[in-house]
Amino acid sequence: MTNPAIVEILRGDRVESAHRGAGAVVDALGRLVFGFGDIERPTFPRSAVKAFQALPLVESGAADRLGFSPQQLALACASHSGESEHVAGAAAILAKGGAGVEALCCGTHWPLSADAAHALARSGAAPSALHNNCSGKHAGFLCLAAHEGWRLEDYVEPGHPVQEAGRAAIEAMTGEKLDESRRAIDGCSIPTYAVSLQGLARGFAKFASGQGISRERAEAASRIRAAVVANPFFVAGSGRFDTRWMELFGARSFTKTGAEGVFCAALPEAGLGIAVKAEDGASRAAEVMIAALIARFGGFDEADLARARPFLTPELKNWRGAVVGGLRPAGPLAG
Repeated sequence: MTNPAIVEILRGDRVESAHRGAGAVVDALGRLVFGFGDIERPTFPRSAVKAFQALPLVESGAADRLGFSPQQLALACASHSGESEHVAGAAAILAKGGAGVEALCCGTHWPLSADAAHALARSGAAPSALHNNCSGKHAGFLCLAAHEGWRLEDYVEPGHPVQEAGRAAIEAMTGEKLDESRRAIDGCSIPTYAVSLQGLARGFAKFASGQGISRERAEAASRIRAAVVANPFFVAGSGRFDTRWMELFGARSFTKTGAEGVFCAALPEAGLGIAVKAEDGASRAAEVMIAALIARFGGFDEADLARARPFLTPELKNWRGAVVGGLRPAGPLAG
């Protein structure tokens, strides 16, 4: 199936280029409400499912026994920008599990935040694994392992109890069998499993509504949602889509970006889950796609639409700061 053009890039008033993509909206009963493009093709959700991977941390009692704050729970679901608060928060989570930065197996990169990266470079320091955007998630993995008495040294490997718990949670939420044929290795070294967009949307509908899952899992999902929407800075960072969106709309929509143009959302009031993928992996397209679908299915009024306008039709500026064009939803997302 050929994916339709779903986001257009304008220069002046002319379409200069376009992104193709696919997306699905699923209700609490698992029914497809809206879909376009190839929503059955398995794709790697990458960081979009970090909240599902955090479910065992809460369900096991580890988060309570170790005294996780809501901020720390949000950071355990984060693709953070490596700002000072993120780094300190990840170190604090590690300490709860009795581990240090040397235990992290996520690898090292410069902070995603340009300001944080420049400040670190000016200080003469080098980045550590704490600056990795996945360090909060990995610190949570280590806390789960410590709580359960599992070995820490190879917690990222397929077959380790931590990764099996995460796989099982994603499998149960999406309703799809995640075996070796769907497995690859993520950027932070853990296993990642390909899931259809319809399956991802199904999982986020469960995450939004608590339907189709156990009471304990529904309570864990509700707690994670509440922690993230109350602390959106800790799931992303300054100027990032997830942070800006949830600062504006709060508990009405939980959003989580993934790499390569994947974006997912949960709409608790509507009991809906949403999953999209920009075919070319462009995050700018995925952001417009997810904003358009939330605006359409999230019960937005005119005031909400006005606040969402910078996300729905973001401006393009040149190097002098002049507005030269923008992005807009197209095809099945237009209107």
